[in-house]
Amino acid sequence: MFTLAQLTGFVAVAEELHFTRAAERLRMTQPPLSRQIQQLEQSLGVRLLERTNRSVRLTPAGRAFLNEARRLLRQAEQATVAVRQVATGEGGRIGVGFTAAAAHAGLGDLLSVARRVMPEAEVVLRELVTRDQVEALAEGSLDLGMVRPTAVGPDLRSRPASREALLAAVPLGHPLAAGEGPLVPADFHGQEFLMYSPVEARYFHELLISLFRADRVAPVFTQYLSQVHSILALVDAGWGVALVPESARRMRFAGVRFLPVELPDPEPVELALVWRAANDNPALHALLRGL
Repeated sequence: MFTLAQLTGFVAVAEELHFTRAAERLRMTQPPLSRQIQQLEQSLGVRLLERTNRSVRLTPAGRAFLNEARRLLRQAEQATVAVRQVATGEGGRIGVGFTAAAAHAGLGDLLSVARRVMPEAEVVLRELVTRDQVEALAEGSLDLGMVRPTAVGPDLRSRPASREALLAAVPLGHPLAAGEGPLVPADFHGQEFLMYSPVEARYFHELLISLFRADRVAPVFTQYLSQVHSILALVDAGWGVALVPESARRMRFAGVRFLPVELPDPEPVELALVWRAANDNPALHALLRGL
């Protein structure tokens, strides 16, 4: 089988049609170059060049092989670049999970960093609730998760990603929408309230329950939902009020007014990055370094 060095030598001779100039171009002497061409012809079983004392020219087989040799050299160069990019984290593939709410808070910044630090990498995005992300990370089908804080096993690592405030989402025309705010938890006592699911949206459910219990507030929970956009759609329809992450303001429902809420912790909503400790994907570690 021929070698890349033989292909390189053949392309140089074919383009220069002169052994001495081709050898100078390759920074080598002529005898080793001649041997490379002879070995290449022996490997292929055809003559690629016709040589005389005065000239060198390509045979029909040589002309046909020149395009193939160039293509093979390009592919070899591309393969070298690609594998080096994978090794440094600039290329390769990384699977990133995110919650629906994280798409409005944090995901855009993460993707900007990814494009900067690993421009040739393929980023595969998966929208999953926190519980499903943790399972996917544990089984190795996901490299990095953007999740709400949750208990993780010893095989996973995590670090804070961002924090944000809670806002009241109130239908236009509702009594709570009349003022300028800020509201306080007691304002929701007895109000029809769109609550987060204790299973699919456990983090937000427990966060709000703890806030209401601390102030002995008892809203009337009318629906339990898992996604912020679904909650806002029902607020827009006049089915109740809600508390949502500040980033949800970007969803822009015409019939919803967002008001600040005065809380002991001004930014109680947290987002975390989680990954498997044993994950050796260079793209993952390049992204974590860049964040």
